[in-house]
Amino acid sequence: MKLSISTLISLFGAFGLFIGAIFISTDDPTIFLDLASFIMVVFGTLAAGFISFEPRYVLLSLKLVGRIMFTPKVGRDILKAEVGRMIKWSYIVQKGGPPALEKEAAKAARGDKFLRFGVDLVISGYTGPEVRDILTNLIETSFGRNTVQVNILRYLASASPAFGMVGTLIGLIIMLDNMGGDPSALGGALAIAMITTLYGVVFAQLIYKPAANKIMQREQIIRFRNYLIAEGLVLMADNKNPRFIQDKMNSYLDPTIHFSIDKVRR
Repeated sequence: MKLSISTLISLFGAFGLFIGAIFISTDDPTIFLDLASFIMVVFGTLAAGFISFEPRYVLLSLKLVGRIMFTPKVGRDILKAEVGRMIKWSYIVQKGGPPALEKEAAKAARGDKFLRFGVDLVISGYTGPEVRDILTNLIETSFGRNTVQVNILRYLASASPAFGMVGTLIGLIIMLDNMGGDPSALGGALAIAMITTLYGVVFAQLIYKPAANKIMQREQIIRFRNYLIAEGLVLMADNKNPRFIQDKMNSYLDPTIHFSIDKVRR
């Protein structure tokens, strides 16, 4: 997998602006470092996550945060290539029937469980409506399973600022309890109390929420790609001619990436 340059630049840029603003605003950047505040926000948020959801899914969600640093599996060129593949296979089915597809599709579908399953349905002789019904169910249930982690990350994004406020309230209580002492120390104590809220907002807005949004977008793209493939397989099962399959599948895509049989034949 390749690194997603745009994601890395955006991440470093966001934290760079945040850190840069700190260095510009104060001569003592270390006042923004507080271990107790960090522990309260990070481990408090994770504890709430493990209480709210099954541990396995929380761990999967945290792993996915790191995966957004890599490029997605499905891009515009891949969508166009999927149309070309379905056209090629439709010619094979036209000439030799669905069983002729097995040898051709075996290598292409290796490692792609959805495509392998869909090809097997066509080879087995299911009708177009039957293939559509089965694949639609597979697409939607897979999407539901794969977006559980998105919901967990969004929960963590909402819980993080809340634990920041908890830390701030704890700091304020301690500060008020010490008001009978040195008044000059109150300003520093209040600053420490506010840092916890700052940590909570930063983790929510720069880590959990962006990761959830990007994962959701990528899962939506995969779902779209699977629907595109499903459409081609349905038409193939109905023995539609390659040009009809091309036009129907192209109707799902941006006109700038439409596949053309005529261009391939030239």
